[in-house]
Amino acid sequence: MNFDGFELPDMPDLPEWFVVVAVVVLLVVAALLSAVETSITAASRPRLAEMERQGSRRAGLVNRLRDQRDQFISAVLLGNNLVNILGSALTTSALIALFGDAGVLYATVIMTVLVVVFGEVMPKMWALANADRVALMLAPFARAMMAFLSPLATATRVAAKTMLSLLGVRYNEPTAEAAAEELRGAIELHGSGEASGAATVRKERQMLRSILDLADVAVSDIMIHRRQVVAIDADQPPAAILEQALSSPHTRIPLWRGTQDNVIGVLHAKALLAALRANGGDPTTIDIAQIAGRAWFIPDSTSLLDQLEAFRRRREHFALVVDEYGGLMGVVTLEDILEEIVGDIAEKHEFKVPGVRPQADGSFVVDGSVTIRDLNRQFDWRLPDEDAATIAGLVLYEARRIPDVGQILTFHGLRFEILRRKRNQIATLRILAIGDAAAQKTVPDGVAA
Repeated sequence: MNFDGFELPDMPDLPEWFVVVAVVVLLVVAALLSAVETSITAASRPRLAEMERQGSRRAGLVNRLRDQRDQFISAVLLGNNLVNILGSALTTSALIALFGDAGVLYATVIMTVLVVVFGEVMPKMWALANADRVALMLAPFARAMMAFLSPLATATRVAAKTMLSLLGVRYNEPTAEAAAEELRGAIELHGSGEASGAATVRKERQMLRSILDLADVAVSDIMIHRRQVVAIDADQPPAAILEQALSSPHTRIPLWRGTQDNVIGVLHAKALLAALRANGGDPTTIDIAQIAGRAWFIPDSTSLLDQLEAFRRRREHFALVVDEYGGLMGVVTLEDILEEIVGDIAEKHEFKVPGVRPQADGSFVVDGSVTIRDLNRQFDWRLPDEDAATIAGLVLYEARRIPDVGQILTFHGLRFEILRRKRNQIATLRILAIGDAAAQKTVPDGVAA
């Protein structure tokens, strides 16, 4: 073979049967490599992780291959290209010997069809339809392939990264934030399109979303505000304290002295009843401050995830929330955090937000103290809760003023009508969903109804 005076050695004549067998074997290897790449990439990570936990060796092998993603992909692509190029070269050589220069065209057409149909499309369709099963079946083959091609794959990967850096392309590993977003996307897809069990699926999505949000939500967003906290003045007579404690629906009650910011302890109803029994039922001799437990103060910026772990570690259920100046803001309990995940525990049959009353026209009369997170969970709304915790706070933030009674505001696809105010606080409002047409915020300076 001669190219402008440069002579290449002729390839040895190979028997036709050998070329056919070699091409078939190479196509099978190419198909296996395509199936391995697709199945291991598409296999369910949670399902395989659970199988590995239960003792499946092949599931553990698949998980380790996926952890070595760069090395695995480099080896698969290298192997796939090697077998495809080698198969094409053998076919071209054999057909040139049979048909002359026209053999190049014949070889191109034949190998393109064979590689695309049998080496790529068919195995990948099979692997996509049975990702977990195929990944488990081909995991030993993938490990052997990686071990055989590891030196070349490593060199190829280094060369590719070098070229990317020279071109100014930054190569970054997936971050924890990206993994969290992927998980959120999987949660949103959970049960989508299912007609049966829609309510159950929606509740599952709500709980899963809330679990992921625990680290991003502060206790100040869910706490019981100090205005709603039942607290007792410790300077009152023991009989009066006993009467207030027994008439309260709560088992833990803060005790204050002088001002409500000066909390000296937390009175537990069980400790009070035990002291009363020990004194023969005479409340006048009970030292309330002595039987009260120590108050636990936490900053308002504490995340729900950290506070949940603190409750578990300290084996306590009750904490007092203070601001940066040490002023009492409210209280948070273990039940409050659990309700962020599962909804209102007090409801037996269905999650309903206290303070939300549905109306015949499809609107809702809502107390201003209802939290945005509760409304989003209940109605699958997407109201932002970064700048306000309650629905009244969101209206104030969006309006940039204290709206008057009867004023109507529209933002985030909802219509808000102010029904009642207590001084400068929005007490009650009516909310009506108006669809995607009003999804863009359109808050005028003041629109009175």
